[in-house]
Amino acid sequence: MSSSAWRRMAARVRRIRPLRLLILGYALYIAATWLALTIPLCQAQPVRPIDNLFTAASAVSTTGLVTVNTPVAYTLFGELVILIAFQIGGLGYMTLGSFIVLSRRDDLSVTRERVGRLVFTLPEDFDLRQFLRHVVVFTFSVEIAGAAGLWFAFRSAGLEHALWPALFHSVSAFCTAGFSVFPDSLESFRGNAWVNILVGALSVMGAVGFLVASDLWLTLSGRRRRTTLTTRIILHMTLWLILTGWALLFLVEPAFGALPAHERLLASGFQAMTALTTVGFDTHAIGTLGHASTLVLVVLMVLGASPAGTGGGLKSTSVSAALAVLWSTLRGRSEVTFWGARVPSHRLFAAYAALVFYIVTLFGGTLLLLLVQTQPFDDVLFEAASGLGTVGLSRGITADLTPLGKLIVTGLMFVGRLGPLTFGLALFAMRPRAQEPGEQDLVVS
Repeated sequence: MSSSAWRRMAARVRRIRPLRLLILGYALYIAATWLALTIPLCQAQPVRPIDNLFTAASAVSTTGLVTVNTPVAYTLFGELVILIAFQIGGLGYMTLGSFIVLSRRDDLSVTRERVGRLVFTLPEDFDLRQFLRHVVVFTFSVEIAGAAGLWFAFRSAGLEHALWPALFHSVSAFCTAGFSVFPDSLESFRGNAWVNILVGALSVMGAVGFLVASDLWLTLSGRRRRTTLTTRIILHMTLWLILTGWALLFLVEPAFGALPAHERLLASGFQAMTALTTVGFDTHAIGTLGHASTLVLVVLMVLGASPAGTGGGLKSTSVSAALAVLWSTLRGRSEVTFWGARVPSHRLFAAYAALVFYIVTLFGGTLLLLLVQTQPFDDVLFEAASGLGTVGLSRGITADLTPLGKLIVTGLMFVGRLGPLTFGLALFAMRPRAQEPGEQDLVVS
């Protein structure tokens, strides 16, 4: 292709709206992963094209739902392809490319700048270039440390070849992808405290988000006087929702009650964490849990992780903003505040837009699945919530989905990866409004 043709193509790309460019990028990335998985070198046994597509979409969206058993269906090379897919899917498909550009020069193109802010839903006062450097360095540092810890934990548990499982699960946990190279996810390690703690820590760090990590680093290093309102809300919501889910599962689930005390404590805490952070690992078969526990997990999956993180769901800041509006209304107040700071009204509108969009999409996805599946309602609702929340937990029906069912869940996973971002354009493409005295900005999606 001639240089003039490249310039014309680049000009057309620059004219594409950031949201459409983001959607196109993820779609192309899923297609590339799909094609890679069809190579015989990737397959340990024949895998149908629709199952390869499902796996590709699940990996790129960092969901973890699978219609075939990953370590059985795919070779080591296939697992590597899947790892690369959810690594880049977790970081955001333009992040690594932008990082390489920044390593060679000090600025980004206008297109990369616009899409980068949309990917991470960044406030206007964040330096995107510095933020991207922090994201990549933080990600690989945490994943390497996590792999080292899991290698020791797996070796101590008697696993002979522990290096690849340690690396794979470290990246999968931090990217909240939920893919495993063990046929039963992490059920064999239900009573292993080290594996539970390390995977949980990696998942929480990925779920709370790069925004929080960058903000905490700037605050601890003295370059910022205090953490932002967004960071404080994310940390509080994540902590209390995990503790609440932990307590409920510990108290109401009969299957956990039959376990030894330490396993009951670990299993209930791990499943609350894995649902909220949308990491999707399980240490206990989800299909055996009761209706009350299933409902708790569905709620946690819908609430989800945090902005600029690797997880999905509605996002903790959107939920907290909606609750704050409700609380202010019940108290008869016309303004919404968090810890004495007023939240701009356009952020609250965005939070409610995200909430309505999410509920409508979940309802529509569940309805479509009920039309093509014969499984019980609670299993189908759980599957839809898991797909849209990019969680990866299942009550055992994923492998039994019809071809249409697989396509519906594939669509839910894709929308789940992009859904909260669809409001990014409305939030950040508008002309910035000057904050009034006493207001603090809040990232809500």
